[in-house]
Amino acid sequence: MFKKVLVVEDMDDINRGVKIALLELNISEIDQVQYCDDAYLRIKKAIKDQKPYDLLISDLSFKVDHREQKYPSGETLIRALQEVQPDLKVIMYSVEDRLQKVRTLINTCNIKSYVCKGRHGLKELSKAIHTVYNNVQYLSPQVAKALSDRSNLEIDDYDLELVKQLSFGLSQDEISSYFKEENISPNSLSSIEKHLNKLKIQFKANNATHLVATVKDLGLI
Repeated sequence: MFKKVLVVEDMDDINRGVKIALLELNISEIDQVQYCDDAYLRIKKAIKDQKPYDLLISDLSFKVDHREQKYPSGETLIRALQEVQPDLKVIMYSVEDRLQKVRTLINTCNIKSYVCKGRHGLKELSKAIHTVYNNVQYLSPQVAKALSDRSNLEIDDYDLELVKQLSFGLSQDEISSYFKEENISPNSLSSIEKHLNKLKIQFKANNATHLVATVKDLGLI
């Protein structure tokens, strides 16, 4: 089992739960920090001291406060750590359950596991730790489809927002106005029409309603 684990989590109650789960697994050395910048420095120091961490458990998003952060999210942290300790095993523990985000993290950040916080989150986290220790990937059931063939479709945040507004019942004209108000580009009616047509072809949707249903079925919105 892992001997030295670093937990990055800014919520005290979740930190307590994670520590209890780790103690139950007889992990001997557990460090916890609430900022990603602190985690980065801890990991670098551990490497310098020749006592590197075996496992990193990190949240994905953190509340912004008075302290300015170089690494404001779990994603920016683990991307930076790829240069520092590329073999460090990482478990992401987050409320975020968008398949596209999970797929991106796995494919580009080399995380070994993605566990969704929730009613069974700590039980799944314990299972993920065992699984990752044995060099096997683990995904919570909510995001298990992230790597399936059906979800292997390229769609960016702009497209997701476009389909999301469409699901709210907005017309293309209304979406154009909304995008202009929110400074989302491109926001012209013609650009929105082109993007929607591209998405219909990509998802093999017959119409806008079918497109929304398909994207929802994939868990992308």
